[in-house]
Amino acid sequence: MSLVKPAARIFSPSRNAMQSGPGKTGDWVLEFAPNTRPVVDPLMGWTGGLSTQRQVRLSFPSQEAAVAYAKAEGLHYVVEVPPARRPIKPKSYSDNFRNDRRENWTH
Repeated sequence: MSLVKPAARIFSPSRNAMQSGPGKTGDWVLEFAPNTRPVVDPLMGWTGGLSTQRQVRLSFPSQEAAVAYAKAEGLHYVVEVPPARRPIKPKSYSDNFRNDRRENWTH
C-alpha cells in the first residue's frame, strides 16, 4: 500500500463583510482538500467526515513561504491567486455639489 500525500490549496483569504479596509488580507493559507466524501449522521443529520485534515488551516506570511512548505512536505498543491484590486478613488463629500462635476447627476 502506497501512501498518497493529500492535495492542498494555497490562497489569500478575502476580507469579510465586517472589514472596510485591507487589514489582515496579506496572509496566505494552506488548506487541505478532503480526501473522503462527507458522511451524514443518520441520527442527528449532521454532516461529518472521516478525515481530520480538513480541519487544519496553516497560515503563512507570504505565498512563497506557503509554497516552500508544501514542496518540503511533498504535497500536491494548487495556488489560487487573488484578483487584482481596483485602486480606491479618493472622494470628498463636497465634490457632489461642485459646478464642474465630471460624472452625471444620478438623483
